[in-house]
Amino acid sequence: MAGEKRLSELGLKARQGRDPQLSGLTADSRAVKPGFLFAALPGSLRHGADFIETALEKGATAILTDPEGALIGTAAIGLKDIALIVVDESREALARAAALWSGAQPAVMAAVTGTNGKTSVSTFTRQIWQALGHGAINIGTTGVEGDWNAPSAHTTPDPVTLHAMLAEAARDGITHAVMEASSHGLDQRRLDGVRLKAAGFTNLTQDHLDYHHTMEAYFEAKAALFTRLLPDDAVAVINLDGAYGPEMAERALDRGLPVLSVGRGNAGTKPDLTIKATRPDATGQELRLEWQGKPFQARLNLTGSFQAENVALAAGLVIACGERPERVMETLSSLKGVRGRMELAATRKNGAPVYVDYAHTPDAIATALKSLRPHVMGRLIIVFGAGGDRDRAKRPLMGQAAQDYADVLFVTDDNPRSEDPAAIRAEILRACPEANEVGDRAEAILRAVDALQPGDALLIAGKGHESGQIIRGEVYPFDDVEQASVAVAALDGLI
Repeated sequence: MAGEKRLSELGLKARQGRDPQLSGLTADSRAVKPGFLFAALPGSLRHGADFIETALEKGATAILTDPEGALIGTAAIGLKDIALIVVDESREALARAAALWSGAQPAVMAAVTGTNGKTSVSTFTRQIWQALGHGAINIGTTGVEGDWNAPSAHTTPDPVTLHAMLAEAARDGITHAVMEASSHGLDQRRLDGVRLKAAGFTNLTQDHLDYHHTMEAYFEAKAALFTRLLPDDAVAVINLDGAYGPEMAERALDRGLPVLSVGRGNAGTKPDLTIKATRPDATGQELRLEWQGKPFQARLNLTGSFQAENVALAAGLVIACGERPERVMETLSSLKGVRGRMELAATRKNGAPVYVDYAHTPDAIATALKSLRPHVMGRLIIVFGAGGDRDRAKRPLMGQAAQDYADVLFVTDDNPRSEDPAAIRAEILRACPEANEVGDRAEAILRAVDALQPGDALLIAGKGHESGQIIRGEVYPFDDVEQASVAVAALDGLI
């Protein structure tokens, strides 16, 4: 992190008026260097104030924390000549300080939140901007993609990393950026300080209740993007067809934000950008949209009717950020699918396709299977599991969704983490006792591929773009697309 700034330049006020020159800032005590500000933030397991002593030993000259952290760190701080900043919302203070520290951001910034579809919408938004001639990136689950690349460990990076990333991208000529706003990231104030022109909402279905505990709390975390973060002159782009879409639009309107709505016009709604019709075929679909009474049609090389909603939301975001609708519509036929999102991984000699998708919630599994059905003349086969150390309540619901919409089920392991994989499978199987239980994911994929007959299709759900299987704290290499390709090649005598 280059350069130095005084504490006051970051909008922070220390006790006793101290205003040191800072050489950097971090919330990770391991990364502290002489002259750094260390942010001691509340955590789910431990308070960051437990590491104040370590930070001071490594040369921190300023400590940012909340009242609880100040009490915890009293002994470590003692009478040391450091700047102590105590605020109620320490996460927000750090994020806004990080924005001032890094300075530059791409001129046009947008964010997307929701349970399902964030990665697809953000990727399509970036692709549209690129097709219109802008230097653009998207930031999220798949890292940083587009005209500038960087690794990212979280869907929504920590604020120091995020703002440093945005500043570097801006200096390298990136003018447009869209990012996924996870519920964790919003709740932990990681996006504070990002200057947004628009934000989109996809849907809200059961997920992350291990963190939020209730759907109401989960909704409020997502709603913060519209009720707190969006500037007054920014636009909320809402998918009215998505679960909780009308409620989120109401929140935005109550705040006084302009709302650009998208959807099919169901239940009496009149979206600004309406999906009038979709017509699926073997490799994609025709999409007919209407903007302010004017029809547009595009061929999408994207499988699954839900992709029409993702594309419409992305188009709405780009329009909300200032592009002409006619120009936006001209780009839609060029959109490419997202890695691990209804990705065609392989095709058997008999013509049966194998798709890989990140669907890992009950609604996502149901949506993926329902969207595939019009493309399939025979049976729909699914391989799926549920993650360990995550929302247990959704496991039988995932089994029920697969039971309702697939013809042949293989229940397998999907990042069991510290839990007993067999116990996780048993919770899923309560809702689909007739499913095939195959714990080894590679074997499950092989058996499912072997079951494919002409006209069938296979969906391998849950991991999408991921390249590892997490078991007992170890990450073992595993890629669903690669495994599907190997299985098809082996069974069809290609290797």
